[in-house]
Amino acid sequence: MNKLDNIIYIVDDDEDFRNSISWLLESANQTVRCFSSARNFLENYDGNLGCMLLDVRMPDINGLALQQIMAERGINIPIIVISGHGDIQMAVSAMKQGAMDFLEKPFDGDVLIRLVKKALSSVKTDYDRLTEIKRVRDLFENLSKREAEVMGLVVNGKSNRDIAASLKISPKTVEIHRSRVMTKMKAKNVAELIQLSNCLEI
Repeated sequence: MNKLDNIIYIVDDDEDFRNSISWLLESANQTVRCFSSARNFLENYDGNLGCMLLDVRMPDINGLALQQIMAERGINIPIIVISGHGDIQMAVSAMKQGAMDFLEKPFDGDVLIRLVKKALSSVKTDYDRLTEIKRVRDLFENLSKREAEVMGLVVNGKSNRDIAASLKISPKTVEIHRSRVMTKMKAKNVAELIQLSNCLEI
């Protein structure tokens, strides 16, 4: 899993704009990395998580094209599109492709900081969710095939007797498997086991 570093990636071909926005965000205690073009970003992206401020109108690879390339490469970070006068249609297209929001130049610095914090908060939420899913999957993979079968039946509300009949094993053996499932999945009770199962989407 990518590292959560809360980095703000600025991709804009206007050096003065990059410098001013970088200064604004760094003064708000944010970590910033600037790129003069989409190609420059793609060649140097470090794989860490954060959010992006993306100019839609750039030479060579524009913002919309970069969005598509990022999606193809599995670079999933929230994007705030920056548009100049006359670029609103492009900004709308970027939103339809999944951008979180867009700002039209010139814009208020406080508005930008608020949007950036919102984007970083969404990244943190997604990161925590994916981390939990990975943890649960790792636990599940330690179950034997039989234990996984028992778990599936337990979370579907089957009694030990029903499970025994379904799997053609004794109720005592079901109890043993069930106890091992609870231990390996680190579940205190059936309710927690059901929550873990929902996380796995078994």
